[in-house]
Amino acid sequence: MKAAVSSILIAAILLAIPVIAEAGQPAKTPRVAYLAGVSTSADAPRLEAFRQALRAYGYIEGQNILIETRHETNLERLPEHAAEFVARKPDVLVAVTTNAALAAKKAAGAIPVVFMGVTDPVTAGLVESLARPGANVTGITNMAAILTGKRLELLKEAVPKVSRVAVLWDPKAPGSIPQWEESQQPARELGLQLYSMEVSSVNRYGPAFKEAVNAHNTTIWVTLNPLANSNQKIIADLAIKHRLPSICARSDYADNGCLMAYGPGYSDEGKDGARYVDKILKGTKPADIPVEQPMKFELVINLKTAKQIGLTILPNVLARADRVIK
Repeated sequence: MKAAVSSILIAAILLAIPVIAEAGQPAKTPRVAYLAGVSTSADAPRLEAFRQALRAYGYIEGQNILIETRHETNLERLPEHAAEFVARKPDVLVAVTTNAALAAKKAAGAIPVVFMGVTDPVTAGLVESLARPGANVTGITNMAAILTGKRLELLKEAVPKVSRVAVLWDPKAPGSIPQWEESQQPARELGLQLYSMEVSSVNRYGPAFKEAVNAHNTTIWVTLNPLANSNQKIIADLAIKHRLPSICARSDYADNGCLMAYGPGYSDEGKDGARYVDKILKGTKPADIPVEQPMKFELVINLKTAKQIGLTILPNVLARADRVIK
């Protein structure tokens, strides 16, 4: 009888040893890989908001979370960077811009992907639907295509006599294409004629502006795309040089000289991206987290630029601005 009891006790102890050992091991530090298809400076406010939000959730970089970032303006290299990140087996792969998100999805395998700065994730093939993303990819859309009509409307309010608008877009950027396409119908309704100003490399900006002016365009609407995001000052300076009132899709463009900007704040996008990462690190599957659309939008007007191009912003337009740069 004693022998039987002893055998049972020994067996119980042996079974408990792996559990005790496992409990004694330090918790694995989660790793987050952050791949952005824009320049470091263009992404800085969003990345800083992302890091601050993670700290608010209790993640201290270097202590209980590791974050590796990479910014790449050569979009052809994004698949290579995504593959390098995946080889290091991060717990979450964050991708900024449609190009980066597509590269991340292709390389990720089963690794969760959270995207930001994406125009139309359904059309791009990143998710099955906003409500039910499916697979391992989810994130935040910037609604850039949906807001094209509002931006053209604001541009016409600021420049009532406008009839021709040059649309600066990049046919090589998946997120830029739907913005150009979605501009067509609202332009017709507003009585505007659009001019396709296609630019896929920095050295084409100068000639493209000259061509647009020679084609009698008097205003310009700049779509969100990685190339433009990384060259905001060049675009704004060229618009000012040619005295073209401009409207852009993000407030930092106005900070860099665009006449007007209307869209969601991309620092808010960084906060939302951190919230998604927190959910995934706590066990929620990406397929169970719907893609979110921004709820807040801001209109920013740069009066310095207005003065440089000799334009007076009407009081009713100025009164609607959330922020005025003087």
